Amino acid sequence: MRSLSAAWRAWRVLAHLLSGLATIVWQFPRLTPAERDQRVQAWSSAMLLRLGVTLEVRGTPPAIGPMLLVCNHVSWLDITVLHAAHHCRFVSKADVGRWPIVGRLATGVGTLFIERASRRDAMRVVHDMVQALRNDDILMVFPEGTTGDGAALLPFHANLIQAALSAPAPVQPVALRYLDPQGNTSQAASYIGDESLLGSIWRLLQARGLRAVVCFGQAQQSDGRDRRSWARDLRAQVARLGGWPAH
Repeated sequence: MRSLSAAWRAWRVLAHLLSGLATIVWQFPRLTPAERDQRVQAWSSAMLLRLGVTLEVRGTPPAIGPMLLVCNHVSWLDITVLHAAHHCRFVSKADVGRWPIVGRLATGVGTLFIERASRRDAMRVVHDMVQALRNDDILMVFPEGTTGDGAALLPFHANLIQAALSAPAPVQPVALRYLDPQGNTSQAASYIGDESLLGSIWRLLQARGLRAVVCFGQAQQSDGRDRRSWARDLRAQVARLGGWPAH
């Protein structure tokens, strides 16, 4: 029965993906930026409903930009969860842009793509981020640079924090956790190591009672810190918000 239920969920998710693609291709050109943001947030909330994921938002998301959000990274699901919590533009690895359907969706909502192995490309993306922040955008980055298991934080890379220094713009820490019905850290949405994307998706489709908790901290200015010290302090803030050890 669980497999049948997961298959039904999969069908509804695919239909919703195609609906989102149609919206981007046919409706987005006629919408204002604010209307696009509203559509993305509503679509993401509806996707979580189809996946059986409950969203809980704590703290206060940014009302306006410019703002750089920094968050821990657990899963391919993170972007949908965070879009449902509050619309923003993401900086994502270039591989996502090449995924079928999802890549077109990500491009359509303004995602900035980065080739993580290329130092030159990182410089290009920082430049694009600075321009976006100066245009009062709200951006989101995952400074761990890869997904973790949700039980602890990885070190934060400081490269993309440079955009907030150069713009200049405030940074707001965000913590994301996936919890099971008992309130414990859940691995249902995780996507780490050599696990296949399809395997991760199928496990999530079979999960029951999964809750995504997004905690927004207080926005802060650099106050004279360089990007490395600021990244360390932001990691400590994310750890506090998520209840992880700061070390």
